[in-house]
Amino acid sequence: MQPHHPRTDGPLGPRDLVLYAICILIFGTGWFPLKLQLGVVAPEVSGLWRFLIAALAMLAFTLATGGRIAFGWRDHVLFAALGTTLFSANFLSFYYAGYHLPSGLMSVIFSLSAILIPVFSALFLGVRLRRQVLGGAAAGIIGLALVFGPSLADGRGIHGAGEGLALGLAGTVFFALGSLLTGVAGRRGYSIASLTMWGFTYGCVVLLAVALIRGAAFTVEWTPRYLGSFAMLVVVQTLAGFPVYNMLVRRIGANRAGYGTVLFPLVALALSTLFEDYHWTLTAAAGVALVLVGVLMVLRQPKAQVPAPPPL
Repeated sequence: MQPHHPRTDGPLGPRDLVLYAICILIFGTGWFPLKLQLGVVAPEVSGLWRFLIAALAMLAFTLATGGRIAFGWRDHVLFAALGTTLFSANFLSFYYAGYHLPSGLMSVIFSLSAILIPVFSALFLGVRLRRQVLGGAAAGIIGLALVFGPSLADGRGIHGAGEGLALGLAGTVFFALGSLLTGVAGRRGYSIASLTMWGFTYGCVVLLAVALIRGAAFTVEWTPRYLGSFAMLVVVQTLAGFPVYNMLVRRIGANRAGYGTVLFPLVALALSTLFEDYHWTLTAAAGVALVLVGVLMVLRQPKAQVPAPPPL
């Protein structure tokens, strides 16, 4: 395995921007299908089916491309941590938050990972916090508050907001920690296919354990609504999304890759405009503009020689 150090400073190249755009589109469109999954099947079981299919598909791809399957126990500790944070606990938290919060609000909570990732990088990896990252992320969060603030103020569509907020914040923390572990894995030089396959596998183990503990029924809802949203989550968000995100983290670091989460709610908002009759206001438009300013603050960082964090 060849260690790889991401480019954490300087302008993004064309390939980085393409990967950024793909991540934003993939994960920004995943909140509404997640809501469609709720109902008959327990969230942990839906997640189990999702990552079981994804793990088998990635195993087949890894074998077909001659990728590495066998690893030592220290590698599996990292894979298990990644599977727990990024491929099970993160999703399970947001599945259950979906019972209490609309999809747009969940995406707003999730965007806080843009701030949590740099903070966790500083706490756990010794990475220096950059003012451009924090300033841009803060601008993005304030902009999103302007976009969604009016609907939150009068409580439209929100039931059990306290519990939903706690679950959403927990899911965001798990995602931020998983993003850091993805960066650590990148520095160790794992292939994207091997890393993703084992992450999916351990995610399945965690979700299976939760389902057994809760006594959930291992069923499937045979309706177009459930099966259609399930197919989109498996194929687009899981099989396509996470390898692309892992690649982006490997190229530019978890801090800058994580800021893309600030833009996810804008995609969700666009879907609401098309399918849920969302009405734009001047306040919302101002919020969108502020989010874009935050994007420029983060992506147009000056070149600087900053030592890469030590491999763990």
